[in-house]
Amino acid sequence: MLGRLATWLRILGYDAEYFRGADADLIAKAQEDRRILLTRDTGILRRRGLPPHLFIRDDRVMAQLRQVMAACRLVPASSAPRRCARCNVILESRTKAEAAGRVPEFVWSHHDSFWGCPACGRIYWPGTHRQRMDERIRSLIA
Repeated sequence: MLGRLATWLRILGYDAEYFRGADADLIAKAQEDRRILLTRDTGILRRRGLPPHLFIRDDRVMAQLRQVMAACRLVPASSAPRRCARCNVILESRTKAEAAGRVPEFVWSHHDSFWGCPACGRIYWPGTHRQRMDERIRSLIA
């Protein structure tokens, strides 16, 4: 239920795992990995032995992100390693030649910087979508 929040945390450079499974498995995984558990599930909050956790109050992803940033004192850092928005792995720089045939022709001909996910193979570039994301992030911290 917090997949979009996990994606935005990754965009900010933070390690944010999204887990699908039973509540008991989620709690055990958070404890094992020493993670802060973010949830909107009030049923989980009634369980004993929870790891550090934060109940997310809002349905809107930007409000959720604002809450997490405030509660965990997160600051978007431009020096943070880029993470794959889909699978959370740290991205690796890719040459223009490596991106050839893997991105739209217009993108390839107008960009020189590319990053790739070593796990899922997704390719990223600093297009206008990144500018829009940066604007949203700036509005969060303003």
